[in-house]
Amino acid sequence: MKSGDVFFIPAGRVHAIGSGILLAEIQQTSDITYRIYDWDRTDASGKGRELHTELALDSIDYNYYPQYKTVYQEKLNQTANVADCPYFSTNFIKFDTTVIKNYTLIDSFIIYICLKGNVIIHSENGDEKLKKGETILIPAILKEVEIIPLEESEVLEVYIKN
Repeated sequence: MKSGDVFFIPAGRVHAIGSGILLAEIQQTSDITYRIYDWDRTDASGKGRELHTELALDSIDYNYYPQYKTVYQEKLNQTANVADCPYFSTNFIKFDTTVIKNYTLIDSFIIYICLKGNVIIHSENGDEKLKKGETILIPAILKEVEIIPLEESEVLEVYIKN
């Protein structure tokens, strides 16, 4: 694995996050997590988190997939879709010039996660600065924003599907 790799993991697919990995986990709204194993981790009082092995066995996707890594075409100053499902879309944008985004056809808030660089999010409501590691939520009422990079930058763009 390397920086920038994307793995779209639908419900039912067993997965784990290794040490030293920084990730953006984007998921549909759900209050269900079936924990099969927790690597013997404990809380401050020495207790482990609850496991859900039996429940998980009923919901696991047992199919084999030859490729789990999501392939997407990264192009400078263009939006690249990296994950699309009935619940949300996630796009990757690498840019060094202003990008104008029009959300007239999307009835959702938009989330920007800055992966690299520094940007200004400009809208009719003013400007907000966003730097590496920061996230901003654009309300659904705003239908157009300009993303102005202060240097070559990378952002994730996430929204709920109509």
